[in-house]
Amino acid sequence: MEPATVDLEGARLLSAVARLNRWATRHAELPIPPAQARLLSLIDELGPARIGELANADHCSQPTMTTQVQRLEAAGWASRSTDSHDARVALIDLTDEGRAKLEQLRASRAAALAPEVARLSDQERQALRSATEIILRIVHPGDDDQ
Repeated sequence: MEPATVDLEGARLLSAVARLNRWATRHAELPIPPAQARLLSLIDELGPARIGELANADHCSQPTMTTQVQRLEAAGWASRSTDSHDARVALIDLTDEGRAKLEQLRASRAAALAPEVARLSDQERQALRSATEIILRIVHPGDDDQ
């Protein structure tokens, strides 16, 4: 496949995934602001992380991320711990309540999408399963349990 074709397919894939995420967020009944939901997911993905790492991953400033993390902490969904390699550094992780809230949010978004998936033909659902597996391999290479 020509590099320009691969670039176009990559751009279309990114656009489609982004639009799907925005669609699911708009149609889901989320009990918290989408920015907080996104941060819960980001902390879950990165594991215990520094404020700077979270800010970098979310493309925001450290002061903005600090405020967002404080909101999650106040809700009981995130906690700080000391980095074992550098006691001056705090690591942010999800609490059990934060993990439960994230699962609730994911279930709500999936429920919003479920009627649309149910309208697909068997062949389209199989293609969707295959596409999902390919996307997971792209973002988690070598991870067969995703």
